[in-house]
Amino acid sequence: MKTEPLSVPDLDPRELLDSVEDFDLVPKPPSAVIRSVLDQGRQMICWLPVAVGLGAVFYLALPFEPSIVSVVFGTLLMGLSGAACLRWGWQRLFPRLLGFTLLALASGFGDLALQARMQPPMPVLPTHATVLTGRVQSLEILPPRNDDEDDGHRITLADAVFDTPVDAGMAPLRRTLHLRLRDDDDLLPEPGSKISLRAMLRPPPPPSWPGGRDLQREAWFSGLAGSGYALGPVSLSGAAVRVSWIESLRESVAFRTAAVLPDQTAAIAATLLAGEAGGIDQQTREAFSASGLAHLLAVAGLHLGLVMAAVIVTLRCGLASIEYVALRLPCRQIAAVCGLLAGAGYVLLTGAHLPSLRALGMASLVTLAIVTGRRVLSMRSLSIVALLILLVSPVSVVDVSFQMSFAAVMGLIAGYGALREPLMRLRGEGQWYRVAASYGAALTLTSLLAGLATLPVSMAHFGAFQPWFVLANLAAVPLAAVWIMPVGLLALVAMPFHAEAPFLKLMGVGIRIVQALAERVAAFPMAHQSVPAMPGWGLLLVMLGLCFLCLWKGRIALAGLLPVVIGVASIWLAPKPDIFVSADAGLMAVRRPDVLLVGPHSGLERRTLEDWKQALALPVAPLPPDCLAGLCRISIGAQTVLLRPHDLSDGAHLPTAQQCDGVSLFISASPARKGCADVPFIDRFSVWRDGAYAVFAGHSFTIVSDRSWRGNRLWVPPVGWHGMPNLPLAQSE
Repeated sequence: MKTEPLSVPDLDPRELLDSVEDFDLVPKPPSAVIRSVLDQGRQMICWLPVAVGLGAVFYLALPFEPSIVSVVFGTLLMGLSGAACLRWGWQRLFPRLLGFTLLALASGFGDLALQARMQPPMPVLPTHATVLTGRVQSLEILPPRNDDEDDGHRITLADAVFDTPVDAGMAPLRRTLHLRLRDDDDLLPEPGSKISLRAMLRPPPPPSWPGGRDLQREAWFSGLAGSGYALGPVSLSGAAVRVSWIESLRESVAFRTAAVLPDQTAAIAATLLAGEAGGIDQQTREAFSASGLAHLLAVAGLHLGLVMAAVIVTLRCGLASIEYVALRLPCRQIAAVCGLLAGAGYVLLTGAHLPSLRALGMASLVTLAIVTGRRVLSMRSLSIVALLILLVSPVSVVDVSFQMSFAAVMGLIAGYGALREPLMRLRGEGQWYRVAASYGAALTLTSLLAGLATLPVSMAHFGAFQPWFVLANLAAVPLAAVWIMPVGLLALVAMPFHAEAPFLKLMGVGIRIVQALAERVAAFPMAHQSVPAMPGWGLLLVMLGLCFLCLWKGRIALAGLLPVVIGVASIWLAPKPDIFVSADAGLMAVRRPDVLLVGPHSGLERRTLEDWKQALALPVAPLPPDCLAGLCRISIGAQTVLLRPHDLSDGAHLPTAQQCDGVSLFISASPARKGCADVPFIDRFSVWRDGAYAVFAGHSFTIVSDRSWRGNRLWVPPVGWHGMPNLPLAQSE
C-alpha cells in the first residue's frame, strides 16, 4: 500500500508560544513580583528554617492532640505534595518554591509531633511529705531569701525513687526533679552522689491565666517531673556515681569564685565563668533588666564572641610578632581555629545551654569561612544553624532565647550589610581619628541594631520596655569586651595553679562598675515601662515581619515593618480580661482602668498574682471591704458580677434572691451549688476541671478557661489525672 508522507504546516515560533500561553490556565503573578523573587538568588534558602518553624508553630497551635495516624497522614500528604511540585515543576519558579515550602512545613510539623510523643510520661508525685532517693545531677547556688541569710542551694535530682507504700519497688523516674535544700543544711552533695532526703514535691503548675506562660508544656519537653523543697537535711545513701568531669569543674569554678568575691559580684562572675546563674537575686536582675543589660546575665552569643575574640586577637598578635612563623604559617586561620576550640571549651564549662550551643554553631561556620577564605558572616550561614537547631529540637521555635538571639544576629547582619558603604567612607584612608570614629559608630550601631531587633520580642516575653538600653550597652559591652571577660579567662587559666585570686578581684572591679551602671540607668526616668501582654498572633507577626525585613533583598523589604508595627500594636489592641480566677479559685481579680483589684490570698498565689500584674501592666489594690467579708456585687460595664472570694461555710450559705437579682455571672471560691438559678458560675469545681479562668466583658460575658484555650494536648493533664503510676520493676530488671 502506498503511504503519503505526513505534512506539517509551518508555524511561526512566536505564534506557537502564544498558543501555548493561551492554554496555560495557571494565573501568573505580576512581573514585578517575579523580578523581586529572582533578585533574591541563593538568599531564598534562608527561608527554609522559617517554614520549618511555622510547621512547628502549627502543631503547637492545634486545639487538640492529633492521633499518630493523623500526624503520619498529614506529614506524608504535605511531603508528597511538595515532592510532586519539585518533580513536575522544577523548571518553573513558583512551583519549585511551593515544593520546598511544603517539605519544610511537613518537616517542622512531623518532627515536633514525633518529639512530643517520644517524651516520657509525667509520673505521679506524692502529695504528702515523703523520703526520696536519687542521684544528684547538678548543684546550683540560689540567692538568699532574706538579707540576713546565706545563699541557698538547689539540686537537680535524677533517677529518683519514692519511699512510700504505693511506690514500693518502683522503677527510677525517667524525669528529673528540682529541689531547694534547707538553708541550714551543712552537707552540699556533689554531682554524681546518691542522696536521700525528706521533701515536699509538686508537679509543674498550669498557666496562671488562659494564654499565659505554659510551664507544663515547657516541663514536658525539658524532661522535668516537678519541683519542691527539702524538709530535712540531706544524707548520703550510697557510693557516688561517676559524674561528668565538666560538671565537677563547673561546681569548682563557682565555689572558688564565691570564696574570693562578695555577694552579687561573685554570682555574676560565676554566671560568666561557669554558667551558674542561680545566685543572682531579684534586685540585681531587675536593675539589669530595667537598664537593658539583662543579656549580660545569660551566657549566649555575646559571651562566646568575647571569649573567642580575646583568644584570636592574642594568638594572632603573638604569632605575627614571630617573623619565622608570620612568613610561613597562616596565622589568621590558626588563630581562628584555636579561638573556636577555646569557645567550645567555654560553652561546655558554662553548661552547654541552648543559646550558647546556637552561638557555637554559628561560630563554627564563621571559622570555616575564615579557613576557606569565604565571606565570614552571612544570612545563609545563620539560616543553616537555625535549620539544624529546628530539626534537632523544633520546640525551640517558641523559646525566648532562640527568638531573641536570632533576631539580634539577623538585625546585625542585615544592618551592617545595608550600612557597609557608609562605614567604609567614614573609615577613609585609615587616619587614626577616622578609625576611632568608625569603631565608635560600629559600637553604637551594634547596640542599636541588636536592641531594636530584640525589643519587640523582649516586650512580648517580659512585658517591659527599656528606652535607655542603647546608652547602657555603649558603656557596658566595651567594658565586658576589654576588661571583664579577658581577665576572667586569665582567672580560669590560673585556677589549676591556685593563683586565680588576683584576676578574680580585678574582674570583680569591672563587674561592680557594670552593676553601678545598671543601677544608675535603672533609676533614670521611664527606665522600666511595663506593657501589657502581647497575644500569640502579635508575636508571630513580629517575627515574620523581622524575617522579611532582614532576609528579603531590595527596598520592598521595608514592607516587613508593617507586620512588626501591627504586632507591637496588638499589645494595646487585643482585648484584655476583665476578671481573673486562679487555677485553684484561691485568688480572684477584677480589672479597672488604672488598677487591678485583688481578693484575699496566701503566699502560694504570689506567682499567679505577678503573672496577672505583668499581663495587664497594672498595680494592684484590694477588693472593696464587702468582698473581703463575703459576697459582693461588682459592675463591669453594663453587666453585674457576684463575687465570693472567701467563704468559711464552704458553700453552705447560698446567696439570697436580692443578691442574685440582675447578676450575669456568679464567681465563688467555694462550691456554687447553683446559688443563683439560671446564672452561669465559676466555682472551685470549675477550676478543678478546666484550670484558670478569664472573663471578657462586652454585650455579654465571654468566659474562657485554660482547658478550652490549650485544648486536649499531651502536656495538659486530663481532668482528675495526677500522672502515670510509678510501676515496680520487673524481675528481669
